[in-house]
Amino acid sequence: MGAKVKSLDNEMSDEEEKEETKSNKTSKSRSQAKEHKSQLERLKDKDPEFYEFLKEHDEELLQFNDEDIDEDVTTDVEDAATDVEDADLQGDDEIGRHRVAEKKEKPSKNVITTAMVDTWCNSVQEKGNISAVRSLTRAFRTACHYGDDGGDDPSTKFSIMSSSVFNKIMLFVLSEMDAILRKLLKLPSSGGKKETMMDLMNTKHWKNYNHLVKSYLGNALHVLNQMTDTEMISFTLRRLKYSSIFLAAFPSLLRKYIKVALHFWATGGGALPVVSFLFLRDLCIRLGSDCLDECFRGIYKAYVLNCQFINAVKLQHLQFLRNCVIELFGVDVPSAYQHAFVFIRQLAMILRDALNTKTKEAFRKVYEWKFINCLELWTGAICAYSSEADFSPLAYPLTQIISGVARLVPTARYFPLRLRCVKMLNRIAAATSTFIPVSMLLLDMLEMKELNRHPTGGVGKAVDLRTILKVSKPTLKTRAFQEACVFSVAVELAEHLAQWSYSVAFFELSFIPLVRLRSFCKSTKVERFRKEMRQLIHQIEASSEFTNERRMSISFLPNDPAAMSFLEDEKKSEASPLSQYVLTLRQRAQQRNDMLTESSVLVGEHSSVFGKKISESDEEDDAWNEEGASVFNSSWLPGGDSKTKKPKEIKQKKKKRKMEEHNTVAVDEDVVEELVLSSDEEESASDTLSAGEDDDEKLEPPRHQCKKQKLPTNISKTKVKSRAKKSKKRKRAN
Repeated sequence: MGAKVKSLDNEMSDEEEKEETKSNKTSKSRSQAKEHKSQLERLKDKDPEFYEFLKEHDEELLQFNDEDIDEDVTTDVEDAATDVEDADLQGDDEIGRHRVAEKKEKPSKNVITTAMVDTWCNSVQEKGNISAVRSLTRAFRTACHYGDDGGDDPSTKFSIMSSSVFNKIMLFVLSEMDAILRKLLKLPSSGGKKETMMDLMNTKHWKNYNHLVKSYLGNALHVLNQMTDTEMISFTLRRLKYSSIFLAAFPSLLRKYIKVALHFWATGGGALPVVSFLFLRDLCIRLGSDCLDECFRGIYKAYVLNCQFINAVKLQHLQFLRNCVIELFGVDVPSAYQHAFVFIRQLAMILRDALNTKTKEAFRKVYEWKFINCLELWTGAICAYSSEADFSPLAYPLTQIISGVARLVPTARYFPLRLRCVKMLNRIAAATSTFIPVSMLLLDMLEMKELNRHPTGGVGKAVDLRTILKVSKPTLKTRAFQEACVFSVAVELAEHLAQWSYSVAFFELSFIPLVRLRSFCKSTKVERFRKEMRQLIHQIEASSEFTNERRMSISFLPNDPAAMSFLEDEKKSEASPLSQYVLTLRQRAQQRNDMLTESSVLVGEHSSVFGKKISESDEEDDAWNEEGASVFNSSWLPGGDSKTKKPKEIKQKKKKRKMEEHNTVAVDEDVVEELVLSSDEEESASDTLSAGEDDDEKLEPPRHQCKKQKLPTNISKTKVKSRAKKSKKRKRAN
């Protein structure tokens, strides 16, 4: 009995303690509520402007009532007490804990409906209600995180049940949120630069609404990573471009946006690469030094990763990527010079290693597509910005690198690579108005024995010299390859001499090429080649006479500055015979390339042309809004088909890629492994480029192949069988 009395006393004391704690909590909450209410009343006297601002935009905050809080606190304590009592009455603590956990895991959520979204949108557009903006921001966050692997966030107040509601929220927020935020932050309706954001971050408006900006940009970035439809991604990036100025306040988000945009630029299809590039370019223009270095390094690395192979289909896409990189460098040429110097220096280190060691591995690092495409990129950059004082000094080192690459392995199998190098040198010479001795590289090719004898490999298939670096041994002996090489040499030599056909010294400059071309015409055994070179010789001689006639009437010395203006008008009108001949050669080359190109890839409309500026007119915005409405009216939801593709589609794409690579790459073609060129100046050259495949005659030991004896073609199969039977009979008789 005594023990029972003690237990009852203990229970009574526990109940009393619970009541005391309950009363203490309620009194504490009431005192805090009264204090908060008094602070709001004092705010009216201290800062009447801010009080009026709150009254207009957030009246619910001023209508604070301490009775509601007291009731909430007491009800929470009562619910917890009843849960404990139920657990004690049942005698099972685990069941009680499970019930409490269930109540915590299932908070009350409002399911977003179309009517709710319409109400928020109308209140925002008509009244500019800040509470509706916050509700839309929460709904946008719920829409962007719908279907995540971790499930719905229990802290969110809303949930989305239909795709129509999702699409309506996404379309409205992406279309209108930029204008809403600019109105709240007292910014201009469009534009702005980094300095504008720096001034804004010190104001009260930014402190009050910066969380809305961060929520909008962060959730939009999250849904970009979930999307796979190119039209949706293009529309989202197009709308986010107008809010790119806000990224100046969030460096971590800025880096993530740059990474995502670079990924879409390098791997996207349709118009997505164009939209992604314009987003990056807008970032560089508005934010300046905050993102220039990262964008320059990132876009160069993305370009290098996408130029592993070249075929007739990929030529146009690769040219588009190259134009994008060059265009982005033009945003800030002095900063671009720093990066260009580092990357060109890396290429020089790789070439120097190959010249010094002369090993097979070192040659492989130079004679691969990535190295050559990097040279093509910097050639285009120097040609585009040759007039800039910050960029023109790079022309000389790049010319030395290209000349060294052309002479590294002087064999006939590398004719395509040497011709690419000559084209790059001709472009640099034309852009910088600097003489580069290109003719010797071309004339040495004509004197090789492979182009001076009759083809022993038959006619052969047509060879596209734009898509290969090295040819196989059987292809080297075909008539098609010889014709392609001789014709290309004639075109490039005519291009080189036509640039200087208006120079005072053209007669002396063209003397040695004329002598060697006449020697080739005498030595070659192919009449077609002899005819082609005779035409070139005739045009060179005519241009020499054209220059000498006008040179007889001048009185200045060769070192006089007036020599620079010699035949300046004739040069602008391309009046020399050699210039006219070059025009016909270009037309023939274009026709040949069109015949060789089986198909083409269009990366967006006018993707390779940057002359047309994208207008910011209202008509264009309306067109994009209509496109966004059609895109987001689909039944797509994040977390569904957006993350995974069907395995059948993936297998079919892999098979197509393998077939394309197999059909376009030659038998001995260079095999390129994945690599990323680092921008670190101190990084070694051996770590920057990976090795390809090279089996040149001079770089590997000869292979001894056993020759199989072939039967004469005039012996039939029946005769062979009869002879075999006779031999068996003789063996048995013996």
